[in-house]
Amino acid sequence: MMTNPTGRLTQGQFSFLPDLTDAEISQQIQYGLDKGYAWSVEYTDDPHPRNTYWEMFGMPMFDLKDAAGVLGELNECRKTFPRHYIRLMAFDSTRGVESIAMSFIVNRPDAEPGFALERQEAGGRTMRYTTRGYAAGKPELERY
Repeated sequence: MMTNPTGRLTQGQFSFLPDLTDAEISQQIQYGLDKGYAWSVEYTDDPHPRNTYWEMFGMPMFDLKDAAGVLGELNECRKTFPRHYIRLMAFDSTRGVESIAMSFIVNRPDAEPGFALERQEAGGRTMRYTTRGYAAGKPELERY
């Protein structure tokens, strides 16, 4: 059985590692830029595993060649939403479609309440499971 020893949200790359420093984030951004990826900054206060559509902060950065531009946009998002989850997404459009090549969380709220797994018994031996965020029942600005 796999467990999460960190007790933190694990989505995207580097989820089980300690938080990346801005220097390490900058290196990852530059790696993606060198491969031709376009970056975007996204945020949410509802990080449910099936919530794949986070809010975009600003526009996708297709023409940047320097990691400092993406890091500047990230820092603006951190100032605007300091208690939200923020992630960076890199899009690879080299094959004519935009698919996500990299994704990792770069900001978290101070306290991460986690999720509850609710089991329901149905007909026969059928079991249904639902994941519910502990913070989801609170008003938007009071979740974290």
